[in-house]
Amino acid sequence: MSIVDDIKDRANQYADVEQGQSCSQTSFKTNKKAFLFIGEQGGRHKAMFKLSASKAEAIELAKAEPKNYQAGSGAWVTARFSDEEPMPTKRWQIWLEESYSLSAKK
Repeated sequence: MSIVDDIKDRANQYADVEQGQSCSQTSFKTNKKAFLFIGEQGGRHKAMFKLSASKAEAIELAKAEPKNYQAGSGAWVTARFSDEEPMPTKRWQIWLEESYSLSAKK
């Protein structure tokens, strides 16, 4: 099983999740709000998370590792990785939980 499968499996374990397609990526939504986009791009994996509390960390990572992380002015952060050089498990788990929580709010 790949890291992408692990992330998708974890995303599907949350309550009221709808999995779909958005362009060439798999999307995950709750309350009709996306909290994760994940797919392939340029021979690497690409995952987009919606962050708030972890946004400062993501900005620092984007400065230190611009090939692996991008943080724009909005809430979305992009991580790029491979099975050989995966995103740290603890990081994607925290980011996924935060992203889901932000979208699950009513």
